[in-house]
Amino acid sequence: MTLDVATLGEAMLRVWTPAGERLSNAESFRVSVGGAESNVAVALRQIGKSASWISRLSTGPLGDRISQEIGRHGVDLSGVTWDDDARTGLYFVELSAAPRPVMVHYDRANSAASKMSTENVDLSIINAAQVFHISGITPALSASCSVLSLAAVSHAKASGVKVTIDVNYRSRLWSASDANKTLSKMCEFATLVICTREDAKDVFGITGTSEEVIRELSKKLQVEQMVLTDGAVGAVSLNNGQVKMTPSIKTDTIDRVGAGDAFAAGVISGLLDDDVDLGLSRGVAMAALKRGTYGDQLLTSMKEVEQLIAGSGREVSR
Repeated sequence: MTLDVATLGEAMLRVWTPAGERLSNAESFRVSVGGAESNVAVALRQIGKSASWISRLSTGPLGDRISQEIGRHGVDLSGVTWDDDARTGLYFVELSAAPRPVMVHYDRANSAASKMSTENVDLSIINAAQVFHISGITPALSASCSVLSLAAVSHAKASGVKVTIDVNYRSRLWSASDANKTLSKMCEFATLVICTREDAKDVFGITGTSEEVIRELSKKLQVEQMVLTDGAVGAVSLNNGQVKMTPSIKTDTIDRVGAGDAFAAGVISGLLDDDVDLGLSRGVAMAALKRGTYGDQLLTSMKEVEQLIAGSGREVSR
């Protein structure tokens, strides 16, 4: 088996209210599947790249729901193992319009994925990939996941596989100082790192203009290829010493959860195609498309992404 991308991380069941309703008084809920690395794998499959997702799921109908949802998009699941004694992680989402932020409440402690370790995960699957992708969420899940995450990026680099890391800081999972220490070590093995402007400040203490931040972050982490996202402004890439800004695409947002993962998938596709700047354009377009659909996963096509990049999207497609 050969792969474009292998990913490693947790997926959970997402329980969410209809837009505008609060969890405290909602009378109905929707259920879907979401997780940073699995979202990236699904988005890559949508644009024609092959992807594998490595994880651990609880045995039973909830774990089955997750594996079936991710697998139906064509993501390889041969790296998924099963746990008879652990639970499935959940998270609850309140969708809302500005000025209220989207509210996310986690119930993921002691999940099957948090029990992943070097003893129950087969890292050899990474050998078949061109790129290995992981986010900063995975090492934050548990001590064993932190050890596994470092082992995975080290294994990938030693096997000649490019490594991409999305910082993706979650303050409810670990402290900024712990994230700084662990992610700095993991980034020693990285080919390309993706970071938000907020995470650059909160985790690494770096502020300034976008160009100042991305250059300082590159210097601190000793990673030559960097991508910095700056919310509604857009994204900045550092490649071959050159900084390039790609503006965001104006979007009427329906559901912003998962937009960062869609962006990461676009960037990774550019790395696969030896054109990081093109990947940045794809990422911005894919994030915009994701914000216009419900659920964590981006459902699109390369044709739709290319049309949006070219500015040929129509308000009504007939």
